[in-house]
Amino acid sequence: MQRRNFLRNAGAIASFPFFLKGMSISALAESSLFDAVNNDSDRVLILVQLNGGNDGLNMLIPMDQYSKLFNARSEIIIPESKILSVAGSSLGFHPKMDGMRDLFQDGKLGIVQSVGYPNHNRSHFRSTEIWTTGSPSEEFWNTGWAGRYLDDSYPGFPQSYPNQDHPDPFAISMGYLVSDTCQGQAANFSLALTDPFGLRPLSESDSTAMDNSLYGMELDFLQSTISQTNSYGIRITDAAESGNNMVTYPDTDLAKQLKNVALLISGGMKTRIYTVNLGGFDTHAMQVDNGDKTEGRHADLLETLSGAIHAFQEDLRLLGIEDRVMGMTFSEFGRQIRSNGSSGSDHGTAAPLLLFGSCVNSQIMGDNPEIPANVEVQEGVPMQYDFRDVYGSILVDWFGMDMGQVGKMLHEDFQYLPLVSCSISAANDLTSAPPIEMDNYPNPFENWTTIRFKTASEWAKLSIFDAMGNELRVLTNQKLMEGEHEIRFDAGDLPAGNYYYRLLLKDRQRTKPMVKVR
Repeated sequence: MQRRNFLRNAGAIASFPFFLKGMSISALAESSLFDAVNNDSDRVLILVQLNGGNDGLNMLIPMDQYSKLFNARSEIIIPESKILSVAGSSLGFHPKMDGMRDLFQDGKLGIVQSVGYPNHNRSHFRSTEIWTTGSPSEEFWNTGWAGRYLDDSYPGFPQSYPNQDHPDPFAISMGYLVSDTCQGQAANFSLALTDPFGLRPLSESDSTAMDNSLYGMELDFLQSTISQTNSYGIRITDAAESGNNMVTYPDTDLAKQLKNVALLISGGMKTRIYTVNLGGFDTHAMQVDNGDKTEGRHADLLETLSGAIHAFQEDLRLLGIEDRVMGMTFSEFGRQIRSNGSSGSDHGTAAPLLLFGSCVNSQIMGDNPEIPANVEVQEGVPMQYDFRDVYGSILVDWFGMDMGQVGKMLHEDFQYLPLVSCSISAANDLTSAPPIEMDNYPNPFENWTTIRFKTASEWAKLSIFDAMGNELRVLTNQKLMEGEHEIRFDAGDLPAGNYYYRLLLKDRQRTKPMVKVR
């Protein structure tokens, strides 16, 4: 039996709410993410996973596209008069997300539009795996994006931990399973926790030297895991008893998870990554209440998300630690543009991603998705931003990782995004970069169209995507001279339908639609 599966099964059998999963001797490593970069930093990252595929078009509604959205999803779209508008923007929040809207207006929420990846996979399992590993869609990686970062910083993990200098777990997953995000080559750097006050020590056998047989190595692995688990349990209990909460949280499971995270941080835990989960987003049916489209399954989930994060952020403020903590939401995919006839929506592609905290750039990054006049069956929102660029930019600005190393660890086309206002890196603030000017003519077209755009003297990648999120062609991927450029797209071999072209430059990108009519 593989160690990964062994620990899954052992944890499920034991009547113990606090256990590990991984391929290693321990679930934790030598040091925290921040020790790996800046020993004086005590910053914390919260990952909020929205399991099931969140409908981004129902969470953040592009009001300038409302009439086209209404035509495509009239049975589930929020009434225009009920949308929570944002001053100076054509984007609006779902009416149940007043807490998040308030955070945005207070400068503590950032929005990244249309986040996804090329050749999007619509399987829950596979797409979740892609998001947690940071792999290309056609490759299978066995490490998480945060786990690789820690592996690179601390070769030899997990031997000799915890120790006097590093007594706390690197990462904590609130729940019964650790997050694959933190899976390293030899071990998962995360520890699963349900109740910080309900920990009980596991029985430890007598310390006996093991032989080098497979049985001996597995037994040594188990004994080491139990010993380290007990050591971390003591630290967690001490932090929970020393910590405090300053607000009353909503009575939801997500709010309870975040309440415990705030408690542990305030109690002195040096853990740098926490993962929390909210499930139920696979809203194929009854996404909305037919009598009131502001109510329903998705509305309840968004209210839970908004209320929990708003309370958490206020708790951090009153505790005086909000500048140390930032968070990010993610889901395996968005939903399709068209509703499905069952008061729901089916698996799609890109969706907005939220960043929260007093140190995030409170901005709407990217354009509202342009909704075609005739939305194809199964058509998803096209990608503007690659999710790996979000991860990498957080590693650079929040953790202080070298930008070149991020490109090697995630993907060679890494593009830095200015997401963090309290950066500890030397990365340039690129918020003043001018928007990309591009169009295509003719549009609609029959067999070909010419894409026109301007660049500085810089590297440029121009790709063509179909309505399912597949990258069909790369028209150019090279350094271009400064000036105007024209590239012909021959599409005589492609069926009629909606297509998208995406231009990626060093510090900007843009995605626009086009229509082939024959």
